[in-house]
Amino acid sequence: MNPSHSNRYSVILGNLGNTCDRFLPTGYKQVPPKSELIRQAASIPGVTGIELVGSWDITENNAEEINAELGRNGLTCVSIIPDLFSQMRWGNGSFSAKDPEIRKQAIDETRSVSRIARKIKCPLINLWLGQDGYDYPLTADYSFQRNVLMEGIRTVASEFPDIKYALEYKPREPRNFSFQARAADTLLMAMETGLDNVGVCIDVGHGLMAGENVSDSAVMLQHYGKKLFHMHFNDNYRSWDDDMIVGSLHVVEYFELLFWLKESGYEGWYSMDQYPYREDGASAVGESVAFLRSVEKKLTTERINQIRTLVTKGDATASTRWMRELLFRIQA
Repeated sequence: MNPSHSNRYSVILGNLGNTCDRFLPTGYKQVPPKSELIRQAASIPGVTGIELVGSWDITENNAEEINAELGRNGLTCVSIIPDLFSQMRWGNGSFSAKDPEIRKQAIDETRSVSRIARKIKCPLINLWLGQDGYDYPLTADYSFQRNVLMEGIRTVASEFPDIKYALEYKPREPRNFSFQARAADTLLMAMETGLDNVGVCIDVGHGLMAGENVSDSAVMLQHYGKKLFHMHFNDNYRSWDDDMIVGSLHVVEYFELLFWLKESGYEGWYSMDQYPYREDGASAVGESVAFLRSVEKKLTTERINQIRTLVTKGDATASTRWMRELLFRIQA
């Protein structure tokens, strides 16, 4: 681990403007032009990276124009997310769809996004396959659909060995059950591809929904071949993907997570993925980044060594006391 390594912060561009849901599909606020969203992202202290959604934000036709706009604002494209979830054709799945034509389209769409990534020197494709799952008993062919899902990912990733593919898991929504639902089963699929450039993205809120200890999940992914490729940050009440401001709820768990990300050698981006429906987008994302940067500043070499001693000792009272005194600077 390198304690002096400075975290790199990014944001999914749509978090600053795309704030509709099924109850208010017209959106909770006016959405400014893409150029304004990019400017807003660049104005957030600490943010130097952007994640874009394929077809929403960037296409093969406008890739150079968007990349130039990012450059003018001092931003780097750190990830592209293929839109394999919001179009009608993906309603019954993308890579795992029973219709072979839909599976072919999913592969072609991911190839297109991969060509864009290569053109603008974006190092990573983040695959959130939200429609790839099932809702009712006796409707899914579990073995077949998991296999074609894996094969589709392997097909594209093998064609673009210079690009990393991060599989982002989520236990449910929009399907009642997702084929990539937890850190462990998603890691198994990444490893089944047999490709070094296929790994996992942890979305902290998705991990909380899944009942995971996110720190444990991160260390596990790093333990098995450094397979933690990407991180999405937000917060929730654990029962749903609320996509709230980072640190608004799980302060102690976030402190532990940032320690273990450093300790396990994670050097990827720290990317904000939240939906500030009613809040000002730039302000909400800015608060998330500010929280993480504040935790990062507290993780000095001295404190990292103190935490190592605490976890080795395993005394819950001592660990809780240490955390309380750090947060409140009050000694009973």
